[in-house]
Amino acid sequence: MENTSNNKRVVFSGIQPTGNIHLGNYLGAVRQWVARQDEKVNYFCIVDLHSLTVPQDPAELRFQTRSLAAILMAAGLDPARSTIFIQSHVTAHAEACWLLNCITPLGWLQRMTQFKDKAAKQESVLTGLLDYPVLMAGDILLYDAHEVPVGEDQKQHVELARDIAQRYNSLYEEEFFVVPEPVIPEAGARVMGLDDPHVKMSKSLAHVRGHAVRLLDEPDEIMRSFRRAVTDSGREIVFSDDPEKAGVNNLLTIYKAVTGKSEADVLADFADARGYGDLKVRVGEAVVAMLAPIRERYNELMADPAELDRLLAKGAEQARAVATPKLDAMKEMMGLVLPGG
Repeated sequence: MENTSNNKRVVFSGIQPTGNIHLGNYLGAVRQWVARQDEKVNYFCIVDLHSLTVPQDPAELRFQTRSLAAILMAAGLDPARSTIFIQSHVTAHAEACWLLNCITPLGWLQRMTQFKDKAAKQESVLTGLLDYPVLMAGDILLYDAHEVPVGEDQKQHVELARDIAQRYNSLYEEEFFVVPEPVIPEAGARVMGLDDPHVKMSKSLAHVRGHAVRLLDEPDEIMRSFRRAVTDSGREIVFSDDPEKAGVNNLLTIYKAVTGKSEADVLADFADARGYGDLKVRVGEAVVAMLAPIRERYNELMADPAELDRLLAKGAEQARAVATPKLDAMKEMMGLVLPGG
C-alpha cells in the first residue's frame, strides 16, 4: 500500500495561505526545500481548508492561496519535480478527515496544547479548531508520508497523526498506513527582526513596517527597511554573541546566507565599510539582487492566471492519483460500498 518512487522517502509539507512569506521564511526553510527537492518524493500542499478554522475574508483567502502558490514556484519549487497543490482541490483530504474522526477519541483532541491555548482566548470555540489535527493527519497519511517537516508548535499534531495511524492499523490492517515522523528541519539562517534583533522575524509581524522584508517587497521598500535596521551605538562590524551586537550580527548573518560566503569572506567584504550605514546599504542591496528574479517570476505567474491554474491543476491531479486510491481502500476496509462496486 506504500507510496514510493525509486524507494525515496516521502515528505509532506503543509503551508497555510495566511500571513506574509518573508526573508526569514525563505532563507530558513523555502530555499532548503528548493535545494533538496530531488532527494525525496515531496508534496507541498497549500492547506486552505486549515485556514478556515478562524474567520477569513473569502476574497482575500482566494488571493492569498493563489499568491502563495506563485511565490513557492517563483522561489524555485518546480512542479515538474515536486507535487504542488491546493488542499481543497483534492477532496480526499476532507473525506479522510471524516473517516479518521470516526476512530479518533475526543480526549486525544482536547489535550492538544494549541487547541487549549487558542480555546482559552475565545468565547465560542469552532469545531474546526478542535478537529484541525485530524484533518492534518489525513493530509499526511493519504500520501504514506515518512517525514513531516514542522516547527516545534506543530510537532504534537504529527505525534497525534502517528497515534491515529497506529490505531487505524490496529483496527483494520497492521501496515495500512505508514507511521509518519515529525522532522524539525535543520535550521537555515536564523533571521531576526530588523526592528528588534532579539526577536525572530515573524509572519504575524510582517505587516509591521520595518520588522521584516517580505519576498514581494519592492526594492525601495527593502532598502528602507534595512536603513532603519536597529544596531548598537558602536562601529565595529563583527559576528558576535554579545546581545549588544545583535543587530549587526543579524545583518551579517543575512548577508552570509544571501551570498553563501564564509564568515571570513563576509568580514573581508566589509573591511572598508564606513560604519553601520554602509553595512545596512550593502546588505540591503544583496537582498534586493537575490529577490529580484523571484519577484519577477511571481509577477509573471500572477499575470497569467491560466498558466498558474494549469500548474496547480497538474499538481492536484498528481496528488489525487495517490490520495484517491488510498481513500477508496480506507472506505472499503471500513465497510463502505464504493461506487460501481
